[in-house]
Amino acid sequence: MDGRPAKRKRWIRFVLFLLVIVSLITLQKLVRTSSNTVISPIPDGPMVQNTPHPKTFNFFRRQKNPDDLLGKINAVIGNNWSDYSIVVEDYTSDFLLNVSEGEIFVAASVNKVPILAALYYYAGKGEIDLNRDVTIQANDIQDYGTGSIRYDKPGSVYSVKTLAKLMIKQSDNTAAYILANHIIGFPKLKTIVSEWGLTQTDMVKNTTSNQDTAKLFRMIYDGKIANQAYTQEILSFLKDTDFETRLPAKLPERVITYHKIGTEAGIVHDAGIVTDGKVTYYIGVFTNGVSEGEEADTLMADVSKAIYEYMR
Repeated sequence: MDGRPAKRKRWIRFVLFLLVIVSLITLQKLVRTSSNTVISPIPDGPMVQNTPHPKTFNFFRRQKNPDDLLGKINAVIGNNWSDYSIVVEDYTSDFLLNVSEGEIFVAASVNKVPILAALYYYAGKGEIDLNRDVTIQANDIQDYGTGSIRYDKPGSVYSVKTLAKLMIKQSDNTAAYILANHIIGFPKLKTIVSEWGLTQTDMVKNTTSNQDTAKLFRMIYDGKIANQAYTQEILSFLKDTDFETRLPAKLPERVITYHKIGTEAGIVHDAGIVTDGKVTYYIGVFTNGVSEGEEADTLMADVSKAIYEYMR
């Protein structure tokens, strides 16, 4: 009697047995993996990964909503401010939050940003030498507000570039006066501000809007004002100023803020660009009827922190 059919049956049973074992092992791994993994369509906290793998579907990623962010901002501000503007513009998406973006405010020292931009714009065209030395005259001294040059004796010498740095880092009013009136020239300053489309900015009256300020910061960051080297120099002046108690104050150390404050009686502003390498956005907070001091700075820092955590 031929034993081949019996051998064939034994072989088939052996193969089936192996398949069952492999299936059981695979099933056990799947069960173990699923028990340790929680998939939620709405993360509980800020999103850490802003750029998903290109093959990953984005159906379950949380979409930023201006109304959601506004609710968080209102919860922070409460009844403390009655006249203010807040603009948040994401540089990596089309997200935009506008609150009274077109309202005209006294710019205070925020007007030093267009002076800085104009200076480097004309330097890029070869019309201004940033290394030129300037001798401070007695009638140049603006003996009020912030800055160190007003304490110098007439005859002190500064390069144009150093004046630009002091104008932003210290918010030096004498430096701003010399750059606007003697180095750029006020007619040219007004002309270029108009050409940039800053229709709500008046350099004579010292007024602007959050919308115009957002536009100018975006032009600076995108390299539309000056070449790459000059753009980096502009941003370096706007980083780590002597006034870091507002927008940057409560952000993580890794975060960079390129910004300019503005302060006058009843006026407390801060505007600029926040970036941590994964998220980059403009934030402008303009207020009217708010007293300068620690309370106003802390509240603005709280608003900035809430916005950063949401944008993340």
